Amino acid sequence: MSTVNAIYHIVINTKSRKMTLPPTSCDSLYRYMGRVIANKNCILYSINGIENHVHLLINLHPTVSLADLVRDLKLSTSQWIKTNINLFPMFEGWGKEYGAFSYALRDRQMVSNYIANQREHHKRETFEEEYRKHVERAGLEWNEYRLT
Repeated sequence: MSTVNAIYHIVINTKSRKMTLPPTSCDSLYRYMGRVIANKNCILYSINGIENHVHLLINLHPTVSLADLVRDLKLSTSQWIKTNINLFPMFEGWGKEYGAFSYALRDRQMVSNYIANQREHHKRETFEEEYRKHVERAGLEWNEYRLT
């Protein structure tokens, strides 16, 4: 049997990073996202965010591509939000891009704690500042296009 460890910290922002995810409705959104992830045979360790983005920590199943998972998450949640527009009246869609940063299994709790503390974290740092740090820590070159 194959042994695969594919832990990703995924960041998905709203279109134009607008504040369109009301905190009072996000638990329903997170539960729905969890079902989508489980239906792809992936494991969701942690999920949280604020009004303009969502962080997920997942273990990607070996038969699922990261791009397909994120595409399906964006499509299915957009459709789900449209049927629950009363919960997300300002939602215009997800941004074009996303971030996905790989981690070792030993880092799972550290990243989960980081995700759990999003509301506190964003009292000190904007999404744009946070995202830039993730990109640069991953050794990737920063450019503004990454924020689309």
